[in-house]
Amino acid sequence: MQNIRASREAYAATDLSVDQGARETSSRKSRWGRETYAGALCFNVAAFLLPALYGTLSKLWIAHIDSSMVATSDVYTYIMTLAEVINEVLPRAAWSTIATRPAGPARLSLAYTLLLAQMFLGFILAIVLVSTSQSFTDTFVPELARAKSITYVRISSFSTFSSAVQAAIAAASRALDQPDVPLVLSSVKFAVNIVLDLLLISTFHVRTEDPTVEMQAGIQLTCNMTAALLGVLYFVFTNASCRKYSGMTTESTTSRFAALKILVRPGLITFAESAVRNVLYLWLGSTIVALGSTYATAWGVFNTIRWGLAMVPVSALEASTLTFPLDHARLHGI
Repeated sequence: MQNIRASREAYAATDLSVDQGARETSSRKSRWGRETYAGALCFNVAAFLLPALYGTLSKLWIAHIDSSMVATSDVYTYIMTLAEVINEVLPRAAWSTIATRPAGPARLSLAYTLLLAQMFLGFILAIVLVSTSQSFTDTFVPELARAKSITYVRISSFSTFSSAVQAAIAAASRALDQPDVPLVLSSVKFAVNIVLDLLLISTFHVRTEDPTVEMQAGIQLTCNMTAALLGVLYFVFTNASCRKYSGMTTESTTSRFAALKILVRPGLITFAESAVRNVLYLWLGSTIVALGSTYATAWGVFNTIRWGLAMVPVSALEASTLTFPLDHARLHGI
């Protein structure tokens, strides 16, 4: 009997050690998962790094095509600054609405409402920019390059729509503990951009015609739209597969006016802050452009360095920190 008891105790000790080892291994794996702060930070760094890297490369390619048009390419930055105003209204509200709610139909309903609202706002802004492209060019393009910049401005204006969609997907997916979705979106956009730019406008392009700045704007718009479409499809697919296990029904994906009101309340505060900040930035940019092409080009180079180097870790830390407030951690057991 003593031998049997001793063997049982030995087996129990072995099982206990195995369970502890399994828990430790699981803890090590989950420490870098997307549901944790460290894992989300890694995903976000990669997601913000790729667009910044492409922005730097595109400046170099435009300088090779026509150095006088480098200042024109900065118009894209000003267009994205206008898009940032709408991208910081409802998407910013995702952190205090979607992220702080328990997992369930309400979170997904808010996410889809956010996506549809951003599509509408982005489309309206694109139409406004196209219709005012002449005055926009006169304000943000140096005088020597204005005549050749109208087409570039009109093409780039539609990037506000794709930017609004991407902002909605990124904010909603991060609030739903899915930072891999923005990473997939950025990776697709970066890969397609690089391939098309290498084939069409790089120094060893395959086309017989000389590349133009308008061609670069068209490639950029195509890649932005492609990334936005694939981001929406990936987001829908990811949450559709999760719906089976979380008890979500098709009703939870239906956008409702009540959900929009929930997003708008905190969004009004971020809208006021973003509008003031970006209007001041646009005023500063237009003032520098009015000084001449040399100053405008130098300002564009500075912005490329700032967004390409300094702001990547800042943006990644901001997105990760906003995803993991105390309420969010308590609700989801993080």
